[in-house]
Amino acid sequence: MAHELSEKFISALNDLETNENVDKIVALFADSCEIGNVTLTETMSGTEGARNFWTNYRKTFGDVKSEFKNKISTENVAALERTTTGTSSEGHEVNYDGVSILETDGDKITRFFAYFNPAKL
Repeated sequence: MAHELSEKFISALNDLETNENVDKIVALFADSCEIGNVTLTETMSGTEGARNFWTNYRKTFGDVKSEFKNKISTENVAALERTTTGTSSEGHEVNYDGVSILETDGDKITRFFAYFNPAKL
């Protein structure tokens, strides 16, 4: 199930990055999810936490595009290796690699965490 959900996640992230549509990606998260990355001191939780996380993610960039190199999944976990390019909200070039880990339960993401070098932002 994690494989199918990771493909939906990639599609929803593309929609967020291209069209600034946060609703599609938030709909993939469970009501009790945890979400975070290496720049946050505390994880966010629930669908409102997911909405805040992805809204802030998109505001970080002017233009942004993530391309996925490797997708590794088991029944309930997916690891997505990606390269993200674009511009910051101030117009500076952005180019960084990272890995997103999705833990799933059925058709919802229960935990999301992104690992990357924050100095590249």
